[in-house]
Amino acid sequence: MSETSMELGKLSALAAASTPAKDRLTYLFDEGVFTELDAYATAGEQLAGVVCAYGYVDGNLVYAFSQDSSVNKGALSCAQAAKIKKIYALAEKTGLPVVGIYDSFGADLQDPMGALAAYGELLGCVNALSGVVPQISVVAGTCAGAAAMLAASADFVVMAKDAELFVTPNSGVENQAEAAAKNGIAAIVAEDDKAAVEAAKSLLMKLPQNNLTAPPLFDFAIPETDFGTDAAENAAAIADEGSATEVYADYGNAAYTALVTVNGTAVGIAATNKTSEKLTADDCGKLARFVRTCDAFSVPVVTIVDTEGFATSDTADLNGAVKNMAQLSQAYAEATTVKIAVVAGKAYGSAYIALAGKAANADLVFALPSAVISSLAPLTAAEFFSHEKLAGAEETAKAREALAEEYIAENASSACAAARGIVDAVVEPEMIRGTIADALDILAGKRVSRLPKKHSNLPF
Repeated sequence: MSETSMELGKLSALAAASTPAKDRLTYLFDEGVFTELDAYATAGEQLAGVVCAYGYVDGNLVYAFSQDSSVNKGALSCAQAAKIKKIYALAEKTGLPVVGIYDSFGADLQDPMGALAAYGELLGCVNALSGVVPQISVVAGTCAGAAAMLAASADFVVMAKDAELFVTPNSGVENQAEAAAKNGIAAIVAEDDKAAVEAAKSLLMKLPQNNLTAPPLFDFAIPETDFGTDAAENAAAIADEGSATEVYADYGNAAYTALVTVNGTAVGIAATNKTSEKLTADDCGKLARFVRTCDAFSVPVVTIVDTEGFATSDTADLNGAVKNMAQLSQAYAEATTVKIAVVAGKAYGSAYIALAGKAANADLVFALPSAVISSLAPLTAAEFFSHEKLAGAEETAKAREALAEEYIAENASSACAAARGIVDAVVEPEMIRGTIADALDILAGKRVSRLPKKHSNLPF
């Protein structure tokens, strides 16, 4: 047997060996079947430490790479980077999504300069396809150093609960996945690597293959949930039964975001939760990020508004919370995808303007009969407009509440808002789902032309 034949036989045996990296790809692709690319690519005497492939996910073609920590701890070498770059190059040519499964301790220290250049090139690839094809990162093991920047640059990051995502080691953070969820990096934290890949599939299935194709269609069942008082309940009452995939659940507790289907059509639901506090900087960032992701792929956004507004305080002002409020407002105003708002409860002042304001670019705005839409909180308005009446009141608190109710009835009810053209229709709770489904149908052909510019300069 020749030396070349022996080498090919060795590489063939190595490439055929079962590894966690390959197992994770079987979790992703339909029936566990995929076509591997560059299986024999080597870095020195070892394989390149990543499995690159394409296959079908729910019947749609998808590219993926899965880092192999069993080879040099998954360290990024020039050979590994070349394999991953090929995936991005193919995705750019064909307009197909990319799933990256990360499990690496960082750069290959045998060629640190080469690794630095490789990371830069990969960041360029990720950026070039951002907003063009969906990109989902699955952090299945360790994702360290510049690789963490790569993973976090995707549209969504899904982590296994025992996975690690960090730039600087030994940071003192004990639970990396939990921390990533709380600071808004991880959209979903799953039980293990298999559950993380399955969560990524759930997200991927609700996104179009690229920014020029329509969102996918699904079979659906009518929900049994009634419109209620909680953001998640209200979203479930609108979405098809069992279709919701919530994202960023542990980030921004006064806001709820989920990819769902409505009558089989993929939709993003962004909701505020009146059972929580006012919208914080985290809530603003969460909603803005979600709306921009949906807009990039023309996924319609349904916003359910029930909030007294933005949290304000000396601390919030010192921390620059107004920057996040402006970011949220601009994200909604700039988005050209279909935007439908439902005022389910309270919608006061700047929060109404940003989330549901027709003048701020909402296509259709509906309100429940019990909704309150006001430029000021009713109690504040009552004190401002009826100061003299309150001055002589024996029971000031009760008098203030009575005047607030009077102010709502005369100036801030859903009927008043409809009369002034602030909302398009007042809809009973049991009719909301059907009304939204019809609105999605009528707006499906929406087309918007913008002024030519490079990009908006959002206040990050």
